[in-house]
Amino acid sequence: MGKLIINSHADFEKQTGRVLGVSEWYKITQEQINKFADATLDHQWIHTDPERAKKESPFGTTIAHGYLSVSILAYHWEQIVEVNNVKMLVNYGMDHLKFGQPVLVDSEVRIVAKLKSIKDLRGISKAEIDVTMEIKDGRKPAFDATVIFVYHFK
Repeated sequence: MGKLIINSHADFEKQTGRVLGVSEWYKITQEQINKFADATLDHQWIHTDPERAKKESPFGTTIAHGYLSVSILAYHWEQIVEVNNVKMLVNYGMDHLKFGQPVLVDSEVRIVAKLKSIKDLRGISKAEIDVTMEIKDGRKPAFDATVIFVYHFK
């Protein structure tokens, strides 16, 4: 399945209530977890110390930071939807973020995105997208949230 092409607010509006798409699986490695720890100054051992995690963690291995999972949302979103005729896109916020289960190192994740609503605010489109990050072979999602993007169409 290819990317969904959106060229206007009206195109977006037609997708209300529909699944917009599913991204490709993406593997989260220890190297990426370590780099995220460096960037965020969060070096808790559960993320960065594989030997200790193997012995002391209930998961038997390191886990990705919850916000690392959230931070790759844009990467996944770009695989699903191509929005054209936009002067600017603003990440407006996120509602109802809930982590379902940890992402173990070397797990693969992807997102499923569904358009909850879109509003025309005097020429600016405010889209609320329900997103679930799935973990390959996981019983629960890594997280569920409603992501809010503001599109300034030309």
